[in-house]
Amino acid sequence: MASNIKSKPSSKDSPTEPFKRAITGCLRAIARKPDLEVSFAAERPGLMGGKVRLPEPPRKLSKGEAAIVRGHADSIALRIACHDPATHRRLQPAGQQGRAVFEAVEQARVEAIGARRMDGVAKNITAMLDEKFHRGKFEEITERADAPIEDALALMVRERLTGLAPPAAAKKLVDLWRPLIEDRAGRDLDRLESVVEDQKQFGDAVHDLLDALEMGDDRSRDSEEEDEDGEEDRRKQDAGEDGEAEDSDEMNRMSTEDTQVSAEDMPDSASESADAPTADMADDTDMGDAETPGEPQRPRQFGDNQPRGPDYRAFTMRFDETIPAEELCEPEELDRLRGYLDKQLSNLQGVVARLANRLQRRLMAQQNRSWEFDLEEGLLDPARLSRIVIDPMHALSFKAEKEMQFRDTVVTLLLDNSGSMRGRPITVAAACADILARTLERCGVKVEILGFTTRAWKGGQSREQWLTAGKPANPGRLNDLRHIIYKSADAPWRRARKNLGLMMREGLLKENIDGEALDWAHKRLLARTEQRKILMMISDGAPVDDSTLSVNAGNYLERHLRWVIEEIETRSPVELIAIGIGHDVTRYYRRAVTIVDAEELGGAMTEKLAELFEEHAADDRAPRPVRRRRVA
Repeated sequence: MASNIKSKPSSKDSPTEPFKRAITGCLRAIARKPDLEVSFAAERPGLMGGKVRLPEPPRKLSKGEAAIVRGHADSIALRIACHDPATHRRLQPAGQQGRAVFEAVEQARVEAIGARRMDGVAKNITAMLDEKFHRGKFEEITERADAPIEDALALMVRERLTGLAPPAAAKKLVDLWRPLIEDRAGRDLDRLESVVEDQKQFGDAVHDLLDALEMGDDRSRDSEEEDEDGEEDRRKQDAGEDGEAEDSDEMNRMSTEDTQVSAEDMPDSASESADAPTADMADDTDMGDAETPGEPQRPRQFGDNQPRGPDYRAFTMRFDETIPAEELCEPEELDRLRGYLDKQLSNLQGVVARLANRLQRRLMAQQNRSWEFDLEEGLLDPARLSRIVIDPMHALSFKAEKEMQFRDTVVTLLLDNSGSMRGRPITVAAACADILARTLERCGVKVEILGFTTRAWKGGQSREQWLTAGKPANPGRLNDLRHIIYKSADAPWRRARKNLGLMMREGLLKENIDGEALDWAHKRLLARTEQRKILMMISDGAPVDDSTLSVNAGNYLERHLRWVIEEIETRSPVELIAIGIGHDVTRYYRRAVTIVDAEELGGAMTEKLAELFEEHAADDRAPRPVRRRRVA
């Protein structure tokens, strides 16, 4: 009996500690890294800066929940053990959608290697994938526009390599794309099994698959003709150091782009890297539909805004939508997403709240107070009591304080909802918008929160209509816009707070067409009756939409964005501010600030707003010149 008591875990230990220790040991063994740092937290699992983060298991752990945590651990461990980051960087396509597919299929490859060797790993990863697609409501998908092709392809590759059918929650997703993919690239899928153990050959086969699906690009074959020694020399030359420096460079890159390398987040991280400010978009022939595709490169020079030109237009606006956030998902899911957002913000909320309180104090201190005198009621005016002493028949004089608050001001926060904002940036942006809306509302300032993205990757129904029309030249914007109203200016914060959780929804964040979104938010502001209007744009990159840039000039979207900015800054009463997350927006906007880390967003937003209000207060206090009447 005594030995049994001694064998029980200490009462100080959490009931899940033995499970965590077992998971950690297994992960290190599969990854072949005995010193790998592993932590458990209520955040998205992934590999960040060489450290593994896994989901915190519940205290009462069921079999299914244990399998899901194991699946995340196995997925990350296999990524570390079976994946060469340098080879991956050399082989990845230039186009955003091509990268997303390449990334997802590579993750399917490393997971398939483990599943083919270990039945337990196969079951764990299946449980993890089923939970991922169930949480994303993929069972309810009915159109291809809402079904990410990269996820469908990854599951079909997994099926080819392991013989395992897609999880039940993802069956509809795969069924929507299977006929098209099998018809165009069935043979290329069959080739993958023979090269699954060789990452370089597998990557070449995936490029052939992308070509068959009209998502490939023209990449240099020089690196492919090098032998292993040449490749090693080139890796050292690029890194400037040995293999350890190369690994460090990869981890820094992954940390900068907020890449999540778990099976759940792999397709997301691909789109993030494609939108990252250091990745200039190359010749986007992955669209495959253009005779001479454009070069969507961002110009490096500073200079005057280019004119919009007469050519900017949308091929069709039939499929665009402006929609309230609550109409994009069910109320129960909004509650769940808001709860998830609150959980993610447990550490961040205090910092942003302190900044918001500081902003509130600064705004309240700037309120112009004055007095109205000689009233019949109010506070007794002691300065005029001398009148009563001189003339007892004189009526008492009263006064009342008059407060001039910012009740004639409206602020619009326009949030970039593109794929590159996935992970920490969009979480921080949602938190800052949430807390600032509360703060400004307390100060009497109305706040509107808007978001912009597209309804689909690779053009959606707009592109399908363009293909049906015979692919006319210079079609203009070629994607379906989605403009989201998270909170209207007249809606109280308490009624709209749940809507911000929508930003946490899988599959919401896609491409970004900034010019039309800025124009939309600006027109909404112009329709307001407030005397002062402020528009704050929060983005992490230049406008990028592969579908549009593949069949138009490479600066097509950027030129329109510059034109819209110039119109607002020079001809509109709206005051425009921009905050760039890891992207230099000062070359677009006159009043702008660039931050390196999403964690700095709250401070940047509060400081910029405070500066604006302080300028406004100073203008109000400045003495106005007295006009003298000319005497003839």
